[in-house]
Amino acid sequence: MIRIERTAETALMVYLGDKIDVELTADIARYVHKIKQAFPSAFVEITPSYCSLLLQLHPAYCTEFELARIITQLQQIYKECGFEADVSARASLSAHNHIKSGKQVVLPVYYNVSVGPDLDTVAKHAQVSIDEVIRLHSQQRYTVCAIGFAPGFAFLASVDARIATPRLATPRHRVPAGSLGIANEQTAIYPADSPGGWQIIGNCPQPLFDPNAEPMSPFEIGDEVQFESIDRATYLELGGVLWQQ
Repeated sequence: MIRIERTAETALMVYLGDKIDVELTADIARYVHKIKQAFPSAFVEITPSYCSLLLQLHPAYCTEFELARIITQLQQIYKECGFEADVSARASLSAHNHIKSGKQVVLPVYYNVSVGPDLDTVAKHAQVSIDEVIRLHSQQRYTVCAIGFAPGFAFLASVDARIATPRLATPRHRVPAGSLGIANEQTAIYPADSPGGWQIIGNCPQPLFDPNAEPMSPFEIGDEVQFESIDRATYLELGGVLWQQ
């Protein structure tokens, strides 16, 4: 059941579920699409998460009258998206209201201990070889389930259960931009240098956030991402930097 709360003078939080569910991602992507169609100028930004949306309102839409109208329409759009339908009806509605699925994003990654200092840790945790970790990670297609933590940081699910590894007990003060990490069943690339506690297994030399570009990031919720393993020479040619010389 949908729950809408005003979390600030210009912000609404829309709760669409109570647990992380990859199956909900396509529904949320469809919901966001319909909200943008219904309100082309009401929201400054819409930030999806695994089971919620943060809606940043334009100040002109923050009156009690406008808020009441927006909340009523958000509830109506929710019903139109089939969230409250049973499984068979929901599948039928999804097909009827089909929006082209998210785009396919392929990213180059150099999987190596020189840029992935936790690669050996993940292999030992999974009781497999490093080559097997690379194979299992790069063969998977991941869904962009949420974008947050930092601009351009896309939470991707789900890694193969065999290599799902908990976060570091003590986060690093600095994780270089492009670092590819695992945190339990999730995987993600750090788009910029930042602190972080994910298990780093490689690095992507492709920039993933540019505030001067349009779009600023290649990711949208519902997109599919796959990683392509590259060798050292290709990584360096693409501008990659080694952690350890």
